[in-house]
Amino acid sequence: MKYESKSVRISRSWIVLGALYAAFFSWYTSFAGPLSEDEIEHYTALLISNGEGVNRDRWIDFMKSDTGDSFAMWNAVDLLETPQRIEGVDPEETTQQVIERYARPFFTLAIAHASHPVLSGSSAAPALDIWGIEGGDEWDQGVLVRYRSRRDVMEIMEEMLSSDSGIHSFKVAAVEKTIAFPLDPWFHPGDPRLLLALLFVIVGLVFQLRLAWKAG
Repeated sequence: MKYESKSVRISRSWIVLGALYAAFFSWYTSFAGPLSEDEIEHYTALLISNGEGVNRDRWIDFMKSDTGDSFAMWNAVDLLETPQRIEGVDPEETTQQVIERYARPFFTLAIAHASHPVLSGSSAAPALDIWGIEGGDEWDQGVLVRYRSRRDVMEIMEEMLSSDSGIHSFKVAAVEKTIAFPLDPWFHPGDPRLLLALLFVIVGLVFQLRLAWKAG
């Protein structure tokens, strides 16, 4: 009976870990498939009515070629030395402070959509290998952002455009130039689903070994 009781406890630990992992996996992974025609029409109307300065044709092509899977967006950013003094920007604010007023609420929305930075850093030197691009040798920052799906990107965009806080204006006030392009398909070995699975296996084995040691 003592052995059976401990076996039940072992089973329960794996069940709890499995349930936690399944919950995270289902949240972090997109299962909804590619954007539907109705969704594309909706977001196209959104771009037309609110997407000033946005290359609508490229965004429409981006939506129509949706794979339904996660993807990453590489962003290279060159900041202004001093921000544009638009409404809402204080005279004493630096460019970095202004761009953070855009980045913080943006990534708050992104994380709610299971999207997040994968890596980021500051430029260590001008571009070392460049041709066919004028003015593309100087960059300040680079960031690779993982998105759960293209649907999530469009939902984030809609939430930002419908916000009264004018989040996007802070990006305009701080950025001199930027380039962003999507990677799909893509892969990186630090996928949280893989890391969490390995962590839970280790935790489960530790529980099992502790119970086996006590039983022995």
